[in-house]
Amino acid sequence: MTSVLIAGGGVGGLTAALALNKAGLQVAVYEAHPVADADLGAFLTLASNGMLALAQLDAARPVAEAGFPLTTLRLTDATGAEIAARPMGEHGDPLTRYRCLLRAELCAALRAEALRRGIRIRHGKRLIAAAEDATGVTARFEDGDTARCDLLIGADGLNSTVRRLIDPAAAPRRYAGQRVFYGYADEAPAPERPGTFAMVRGSAAAFGYAVSPDGTTYWFARVTDDELSAEELAAGTAARWKAELLPLLRPDATPAGDIVAATGDRLMATNAHDLPAVPRWHTRRMLIIGDAAHAASPATGQGASMAMEDAVVLAKALRDADTLDAALTAYDGLRRPRTDENIAASARMTAARPSPAGSADGGATARPSPNRAGEDLPRLLDWNSHLPT
Repeated sequence: MTSVLIAGGGVGGLTAALALNKAGLQVAVYEAHPVADADLGAFLTLASNGMLALAQLDAARPVAEAGFPLTTLRLTDATGAEIAARPMGEHGDPLTRYRCLLRAELCAALRAEALRRGIRIRHGKRLIAAAEDATGVTARFEDGDTARCDLLIGADGLNSTVRRLIDPAAAPRRYAGQRVFYGYADEAPAPERPGTFAMVRGSAAAFGYAVSPDGTTYWFARVTDDELSAEELAAGTAARWKAELLPLLRPDATPAGDIVAATGDRLMATNAHDLPAVPRWHTRRMLIIGDAAHAASPATGQGASMAMEDAVVLAKALRDADTLDAALTAYDGLRRPRTDENIAASARMTAARPSPAGSADGGATARPSPNRAGEDLPRLLDWNSHLPT
């Protein structure tokens, strides 16, 4: 049985563990953080394609239960006038509807499912090096431990160690040109119906919000500005971020300013980052997936869903291919067209001033433009079908 070590216990790593386990591989997850759910508190929208990927792994239901559904998208301009209203994704099936939830809630649901299936997860294991040879990979961790496997998968995000091991010359993450703010307001006005994600094309910021079943308004704002320094982020307070946002939102005839004003201390700021093109995703025995390989700015809201697609396609490739090298080569060829399109679409939307819309992942809930990769997606994700050769 092929043994796989996944470096990273976030959304991509945990979904990959579920997929590879279903494919019959021996999987272990090594996560750098010493405790579970070491999350900053951001929320996201998980799109229908992500839910479809989870359905192939029999994991859609616990994730659906962790969040609340979004079925309608409503777009308004700075005057409050409605520009568009449309259904969101595959809203007919409860298990493929968009879901809104905290990233920590999503990871907790995936982790519980992985543990239920007997997948080993170890915390406090920060990967610092790996040595590849003809028969396997030896991973070395910051605490001095080592582990041996047939395949090392880097699901370790934008600052991926595995990406640097595969290609020491790989470019680091870059600032995508926008600050992203997330908040939760318990007493904000709730002008939208349950299940609606409202997006505002503001005069100075892109703003999006949804109201949870308990009445909490989940919101985000994207603002084009210089990158916040590490010191500014560390010293940031809810009061400071409100003082920055309200002058940008108040001139518009939308609920955005009132929502931010009604937010208490549950308000955070981040910088939006993406990756330049990553030429090498794999060696003979190491591979990167998710944000470690193809991080887009958050404007399409597809980060988590793309990682889930990665997991299913990779597991099918490893299940069906005759050799490890053939599996990794097939995976690379199948995933690049779709992830490249998502990166390009996200960059275009981020460059707009302001962006026409946004998602709870910090940007728009739009999907990548239709292309061959998108059209083939249901077949690529269908667990009972074989990948094209």
